[in-house]
Amino acid sequence: MKQRSEELSVSVGKKEVEQPSTNWQELKLRRKMKDSVPEEHLYLGFSHQYGDGIFPLHTSISLFLLSYCDCKLFKIFLVPTGENADDQLVTKNLLHDLEVSLISRHQLPLVVQSCCLPAVVVKDGKFCRAGLSVVLRHIIQKTYEADPSKKDVLELLGFKKTCLKACAEVSRWTRLCEISIPLAVERFLTGSAEQCQSVPPDILELERKLGEPVRVHNDDKIRRQKLQQQKAGAKAALPVLAKEAAGEKTVEMREHPLPSLELSIAFSKLLVQEVSATVNREPPDIRKTKTSDLPPLDHVFAEGLYFTLADIVLLPCIHQFLVFSKKQGTNLLNLPLISSWYRRVQEVPRVKKAADKCNMQLFQLPELQSTPEEQLQNFFLVPNELEEEHEDSHFIGGPRPTMTKLMESGIEAKFSPHPCPNWTLDWNGLPAAVSPGEGKMSRDRALRKQQQLNNLVAVVKKLAKPGDVIVDFCSGGGHVGIVLAHMMPSCQVVLIENKELSLIRAKDRSDELGLNNIWFIQANLDYFNGTFNIGVALHACGVATDMVIEHCIKAQAAFVICPCCYGFIQNTVKFTYPQSHQFKAILSYKEHMILCRFADQTAVQLPPERRLIGKQCMGLVDLDRAWAAEGRNYSVQVISMEPESCSPKNNMLVGTPT
Repeated sequence: MKQRSEELSVSVGKKEVEQPSTNWQELKLRRKMKDSVPEEHLYLGFSHQYGDGIFPLHTSISLFLLSYCDCKLFKIFLVPTGENADDQLVTKNLLHDLEVSLISRHQLPLVVQSCCLPAVVVKDGKFCRAGLSVVLRHIIQKTYEADPSKKDVLELLGFKKTCLKACAEVSRWTRLCEISIPLAVERFLTGSAEQCQSVPPDILELERKLGEPVRVHNDDKIRRQKLQQQKAGAKAALPVLAKEAAGEKTVEMREHPLPSLELSIAFSKLLVQEVSATVNREPPDIRKTKTSDLPPLDHVFAEGLYFTLADIVLLPCIHQFLVFSKKQGTNLLNLPLISSWYRRVQEVPRVKKAADKCNMQLFQLPELQSTPEEQLQNFFLVPNELEEEHEDSHFIGGPRPTMTKLMESGIEAKFSPHPCPNWTLDWNGLPAAVSPGEGKMSRDRALRKQQQLNNLVAVVKKLAKPGDVIVDFCSGGGHVGIVLAHMMPSCQVVLIENKELSLIRAKDRSDELGLNNIWFIQANLDYFNGTFNIGVALHACGVATDMVIEHCIKAQAAFVICPCCYGFIQNTVKFTYPQSHQFKAILSYKEHMILCRFADQTAVQLPPERRLIGKQCMGLVDLDRAWAAEGRNYSVQVISMEPESCSPKNNMLVGTPT
């Protein structure tokens, strides 16, 4: 980035002329505030352009959101996948009013080189945000912070500001929007002519989602209003129906049908207005209607009634799919809901203007008749195995038959001796910001946290050598990573956490300590692709433990992991249980889930016998994990932390590549 001569600065179109402000003092204050905010750099991948789209689609989506928000707070860099990118290709169809620079992959800040794009980083900083949803949410928040009058932009984050906040590893909806549909469209555009005649399964999944009943905050009240509207419409139609039944000729004087209540509510929200129907009290017959008898709410936008970030993500993808389908003559009769959604989104204020800035040539689709559910089933194959196994996860039963079954095959929970049981940090001699007791943590909890850290740090110090990169996965507030960075200044420590506020707290503690060997990455685990030597995780919940192990195995890195929340383990797109060949030969998925559920029965307030069974179940689940890793050329030990009272979840998995 410092080699400015290598950057190809591209000024696209004309810059907007700043309009004079009537309140010059306010304008002056804002400019002063803007100058004091560190410049943030936004890095977007660039493979090619096709039609009015920039690929990968994550880049088109990011640029569309910037246009929608009218956000110019970031310095934008396109990072070509090939080193010989032609800047003329970039200048052809980009935004009209943004400056964009091309930069090669090796010129990226090192912390960004460890991440998948898109990514945002403060200039010359160590705090990186990576991944589509994380970056888009950050753009929205920064836009609103810079101009609080843009409340409609903040509304994109939805109720409680949680839209696309859950990471793709645990949320099927986030995965569909953020990963599955963009990839499906990209593959569709590059597929053979024969493949282009069938609609991708992920697009059909979206069609099905748009047909599901909507659940929103306070939907009971809205559904009663809908029932009232339906009864009013039916009552108005009765005189006309009576005349028709009597054979009388009726003049076409019927009133226009009432606009959909869902549409009224959705667009009143967009225009920051109140719907009059929400103020009126329902009649007694409506008020007394059972909730189960109320009509369901129809989708207006992707997540329900309101226009959110999910619609922003889907629009560039669905637009490219529809444009290409139109050229190829693909049959779209099975997508009436997506077609209606595409037309409706164009009516949203700002959308057409943003599309024009991005040179997206939105077009009108004809209205399509709804496809019967059974017909749609023929076009889309549901992954029944995953659904059935998910149902099994609700099975509740005792663990003893399962444990007996394993014992009969010679499998019991076994724990390796602790390599350094009495080792401890000199907590009193460390700066206050290193200690987990900093903040609102109680004294007893802080002591237990220190004991947990003693175990992890002791093992990491035995494994690490100068120059190693240590990654603290699911880092939270940085309790593990900050201690490691302080204790091992010759190593580079990377904290990865999806929750922004937790990572900001960790950054503040690091700044107080003046640490120079630490990076902070707000991202889902999948968006980190850097090389490293040791992976660490303290109480990684459920499947997150297996994701960290998988990351470490792919990087051929050692791992020191304390699992947690065994009850949250279930089959996912990436992982199926049991994992090891030894356990698969004996246990079914349902039986393994019994072990996982009872592995959480280790709380101190439970009877000793029950806690002992919980500890054995924990040991068996982690033994399965250990054997699965050993099947991939790792040596793994399952160890109990010392003292075991430091946590109800006191197992520690230590793995090294062989």
